[in-house]
Amino acid sequence: MEFNAIKHIYFIGIGGIGMSALARYFKKHGAAVYGYDRTETALTRALAAEGMHVHYEDNVSFIPENIDLVVYTPAVPKDHAELNWFRQHEYPVMKRAEVLGVISKAKRCIAIAGTHGKTTTSTMTSHLLRACGIDATAFVGGISLNLGGNFVEGSSDWVVVEADEYDRSFLHLEPEIAVLNSLDPDHLDIYGSPESVVESYKTFVRQIRKGGKLIYRHGLPLEDVAVELRASGRQVFTFGIDAGDFEAFNVRVENEQMAFGLRSGIFNWNDLRLNYPGRHNVLNATAAIAASLSAGGFSPELRGALASFKGVKRRFEYIIRRPDLVYIDDYAHHPAELEAVIAAARMMFPTRKLTGVFQPHLYTRTRDFAEAFAAALKGLDTCILLDIYPAREQPIEGVDSAMIAKLIDHPDTILTTKSDLLNVLKNRRIEVLMTLGAGDIDTLIEPIKNQLTR
Repeated sequence: MEFNAIKHIYFIGIGGIGMSALARYFKKHGAAVYGYDRTETALTRALAAEGMHVHYEDNVSFIPENIDLVVYTPAVPKDHAELNWFRQHEYPVMKRAEVLGVISKAKRCIAIAGTHGKTTTSTMTSHLLRACGIDATAFVGGISLNLGGNFVEGSSDWVVVEADEYDRSFLHLEPEIAVLNSLDPDHLDIYGSPESVVESYKTFVRQIRKGGKLIYRHGLPLEDVAVELRASGRQVFTFGIDAGDFEAFNVRVENEQMAFGLRSGIFNWNDLRLNYPGRHNVLNATAAIAASLSAGGFSPELRGALASFKGVKRRFEYIIRRPDLVYIDDYAHHPAELEAVIAAARMMFPTRKLTGVFQPHLYTRTRDFAEAFAAALKGLDTCILLDIYPAREQPIEGVDSAMIAKLIDHPDTILTTKSDLLNVLKNRRIEVLMTLGAGDIDTLIEPIKNQLTR
């Protein structure tokens, strides 16, 4: 299908972060954009304000005439009335990942993959490339504070995309440069086993274009694929802290910034600064710099661009930052992400009490990783657990937040609901508060902020 010929396009799940980026792309290219989402959010309101037509009821009567293409997310349930109506009437229907794959194949693609770090690394890479004079198009999985959104169109032939492993979506991409941050198991409802997760990532990196490059975190079990890629004329580099072809070293906190050096075979920089805390973000920054340099962006602007990186909404986002009170919101929803973000808060505020509010995301993920969640959350001084956010799933008998609470086995662990959270927080002494999760916990940010600032 020739995307430039599309005049009317319909998105089922338009409020998703990846879907909304595509919606913005087609709107910018002159198409009339329509869509459904289950709930109204700040993002769907923004899309409507940009001239898109969004509704919140699964009802075929809202479908306009003359739709050229229907795009859906695999998170949409199989009994969705609108999606089935389009299929029954033989409209062109494509998954979000297929559409992104078609768009990216027309450009030189940098694909950022991995269980964690995709959004931060892709937004950093986009920001750094632009600072180097490479005006890249970007489809990212969060609201970038530097780019001003989750989609920006550039004038160069480069595009930066997140390579989403859910539903094996990233197998629609054929990047020139692929970055791989992590291989922790997730989405086991899709993959079945951790080994299947790794195999799918290996399939993804084998799709790197001829003459392309793989950049992966030192220590990941990809040596066999690295040998294959090198034998076929593709290049392979590693990155890490005190390890790798791109090696971050002397990582420390100075003046509430991450400070570190970075060296490779062709440079040695001693004093880089990043306003995003945590060793995991030093790794993300190292990967982003490696990707930017691999795309030809060698520039003295890199150092200043890294220091000016403002971050992504819901990625260690400071909601309140005062000498007496800090409130941080983060999207962390996997045990490794929780461990990293809690460690980052400890690094930044080593003498203060950490209170965390965590909303588990999905029954299957809670079932599969309950012990790992508990181990990560033990890093908090106080852990407040909300009910599981089900997203696309039905409840699983015996799986709830109490599973995690029992495993934490800490006297200051509290089970509560969204509706009662403000009461729980009201009488507690808060020094550093963190809200954590990928569900709808973000709807509590403003109420919590207002209560704390009162």
